[in-house]
Amino acid sequence: MQNKELQFIQIIKNSLSDSSYLGDDCAYLRDFNLTISKDLLIEDVHFSLCTTDVKTLARKALKVNISDILASGAKPLYALVGLSGKLDRDFVSKFYSSLDECAREFELKIIGGDLTAGDKLAISITVLGDTRGRNISSRKNAKEGYILALCGEFGSSSKGLEELFKDKNSTDYFAQVHKDPKLHLKCALEISKKAQFPYAMMDSSDGLINALEWISISSGVGFSLEYDKIPKKQGVEREKVLFGGEDYSLVCVLDERDFEKISCEDLIPVGRATIQKDILIDGKNVKEEKREEFLHFD
Repeated sequence: MQNKELQFIQIIKNSLSDSSYLGDDCAYLRDFNLTISKDLLIEDVHFSLCTTDVKTLARKALKVNISDILASGAKPLYALVGLSGKLDRDFVSKFYSSLDECAREFELKIIGGDLTAGDKLAISITVLGDTRGRNISSRKNAKEGYILALCGEFGSSSKGLEELFKDKNSTDYFAQVHKDPKLHLKCALEISKKAQFPYAMMDSSDGLINALEWISISSGVGFSLEYDKIPKKQGVEREKVLFGGEDYSLVCVLDERDFEKISCEDLIPVGRATIQKDILIDGKNVKEEKREEFLHFD
């Protein structure tokens, strides 16, 4: 899992006098009952204008950040939006109209941001979430024997991107999933309301195995899971199921007593956290799997 992003994160931690808030996809400010998430999307790195339109792009950019807030267990409240690029009136109007439509779906308010010119389109969004009355997750909270449970499909978005590169106007199911991913608000909020014990939860923005590796490193555990139990659509290749990103499905590691309280039918148990730090799929080490991951730096 070594790559430039991990190296840079370690450099940042070493450079800060207090890096205690770093380590999860959201910063948790207990004194203010808030979690905060920020993502930066860059043209030709995270998206291509050849395979998406402005309204779809706006929705997805906001959902990327909402997903992190949900995976923390918090309820999305407010968002700030930064937009840079070769902007014109039509683009800005369509972008913010679509952004507002998506925000209203999640009862989220856009409260500010920034606009500037640039050579390529860049979108920077910060979302704040309410933690009151909720048990907030952390990558470091997984423990041996905890149940590994998944909510949502895996690999569908990666397959959809492949379809869009073949035909940017594709209306295929997978293409639509990639353009407008489903978020699992009810399940995430039920978990944070009902969980009594510390737990780990992430979204699968960078892939299922990537999320498990982060939790493994942070918690000092491994995982044993069954491939056939992973929720996925027929026809999605194994490599995409395990390593494909941008599904924004939930990867949860819960105490069994808490798992039994959750009524969400879409939360599927697929394995357990183990004392051995390897990730095993049907007994086989995931390091032996063919993999092609999205990296933020090449």
